[in-house]
Amino acid sequence: MFEDDYYDNLRQYNLFISHNGEGDEEYLEFIRRLVEASDFEWKDHGIPNKNSQEDLRQQINNSDIVIILSGLYSKHHDLIKNQVDLALQLNKPIILIRPYGLEEVPAELEKIAKGVVGWNRVCIVEMIQESLKEE
Repeated sequence: MFEDDYYDNLRQYNLFISHNGEGDEEYLEFIRRLVEASDFEWKDHGIPNKNSQEDLRQQINNSDIVIILSGLYSKHHDLIKNQVDLALQLNKPIILIRPYGLEEVPAELEKIAKGVVGWNRVCIVEMIQESLKEE
């Protein structure tokens, strides 16, 4: 094992995972995928039902990276757009997760994302780690 890989596995990643505050199935499935990822320590700073501007700003500010579940974008456009705008204001890298089972992502989100990935937990973890190595 390379030394950099060893330290990546020890690091806790502070994430903000986009949410709608209602326990959306796509959000819950994404959390399940991360829980199943062995040797990946993480904390989600996103708090469903805490969606005021100041709450979201604090949640995103405490995160290393923002993960946008693009499937929520069409259902909860204003809320997710607000989360994206705050991430940009706070200079947080954004990873875009494709809608579950689909390839297409909103073009306006793809332009600002560091990367786009599907639902494979290994690919998700690698994208998070690679995106933060570039910082």
